[in-house]
Amino acid sequence: MEQDKKSHGALTGSIIIIIILIIGGIYAWQQKVKNDLKLKELQEIQKIQMLQYQEISSLEEEIESLSQNIEVDLEEIE
Repeated sequence: MEQDKKSHGALTGSIIIIIILIIGGIYAWQQKVKNDLKLKELQEIQKIQMLQYQEISSLEEEIESLSQNIEVDLEEIE
């Protein structure tokens, strides 16, 4: 009698496909994490820029509110 030769090709192919899917999932996850970090960094930069803008605006308002009528007696200085 001849012995039946079993082929493991289908099992091997399935394992390879599963490994490829796992690697693809890890890659997609890493890309999402990188994008999330970049988004957080951009949000922090926008917050800093907004605070700087507010500070500049308040300084400009303060400068505008200062009295521009400064009277100096030049004879007393000499």
